[in-house]
Amino acid sequence: MNVKQRLSRTVIAQFHDPTGVGGHVAGWIMSHRPSNVSRNRWAVDLLDLRPSDRVIELGCGPGVALAAIADRVGNGGAVGVDQSPVMIRHARRRNAAAVAEGRVQLVCARVEDVLATDGGRNDEIDLGAFAEPFHAALVVNSVGFWDQPDQRLAALRRLMAPAARVALVAQPRCPGADLEASQAAGAGLAGLLDKAGFNGITSDLLELDPPAVCVRATVAES
Repeated sequence: MNVKQRLSRTVIAQFHDPTGVGGHVAGWIMSHRPSNVSRNRWAVDLLDLRPSDRVIELGCGPGVALAAIADRVGNGGAVGVDQSPVMIRHARRRNAAAVAEGRVQLVCARVEDVLATDGGRNDEIDLGAFAEPFHAALVVNSVGFWDQPDQRLAALRRLMAPAARVALVAQPRCPGADLEASQAAGAGLAGLLDKAGFNGITSDLLELDPPAVCVRATVAES
């Protein structure tokens, strides 16, 4: 592996699991890149949130979507989960007022611990954040990193209220990614949601380069 390839892998790793100075830089890029901001706000709009909704975002990163969620759920509440302490710090600064008011809770944990397939969770996780069912869930560009994603989504469904909505977003970042790659990513997410027991699966595209795809589904009403 040459120097350029090693550097590329290092940069990609910082967007997957940001740490240290490199992680802070990755967080700043994710917060300010226009396509990232547009994609996150678009996905939040598609969730059609109500003021009383409780919402969870898994892989909240620097808290861009979380801020948009907090603006919409006045007396509900939002929980942002990310495994990176660096991203949690970014998200806390971006949502400082909402955190202080108790409208946003931040949990630093791995998805594998929050969405444990055996129903248990790491003792270090604040269980109070998950005490009541969620009415909506958002996951942006992170399902592909999960271990056993179909089982994690099934665990997520068990945390959600009847008729709750979920939105999974993907924007392929591999070289040469295009509309076809986005559509393939959407089809993969739809298959995972179906396998996890969600209903009413639909998808939408956002005209970016490459396009972003948002796959939505609901929990059965009873």
